[in-house]
Amino acid sequence: MKIVLIGYRGTGKSSVGKRLARKLKAPFYDTDDLIEASAGRSIGDIVSEEGWACFRRLEKEIIQEVASRKKGVVASGGGAVMDEENAGVLKRNGTLIWLDANVETIIQRIYTDSQNNKKRPPLSGNDLYKETVDLLGKRLPVYGGLADFSVNTDGKGVEEIVDEIYQFLKTKEKI
Repeated sequence: MKIVLIGYRGTGKSSVGKRLARKLKAPFYDTDDLIEASAGRSIGDIVSEEGWACFRRLEKEIIQEVASRKKGVVASGGGAVMDEENAGVLKRNGTLIWLDANVETIIQRIYTDSQNNKKRPPLSGNDLYKETVDLLGKRLPVYGGLADFSVNTDGKGVEEIVDEIYQFLKTKEKI
């Protein structure tokens, strides 16, 4: 059983993934953390020193590695599934759960995340609101097209989100 959490940054993939993995007694993999461990530096440093193309190449390697594991809960990077190869590998090897939130929730979470600047460098030259709106416009159809199940995380605690996912998995006999 492999569960892959997809969605924009700030929707709760890492927090929910850790708790869901604990509940399922499964390993947890955060692709961003694995990229940083593999590269020996932060995502911010990777992007500032070598660019987004380097980061996306490393992300593709990590996704291939994680997809080959038999079991676990994976928190994927927000843009990981925008690459068709990544999306296909994840879809073939797991159940994709889309964590969604409105723009205001996402921005508030990004601003209150102490790891924001290190883990989540700007993806464009725009301010955070415009960047988020623009990227969501491109990504929402992809997330929706790939997802086996989706959960809106606005105003919900981690446990409530985990319970929704758990009930879905039980219903679909994935656990």
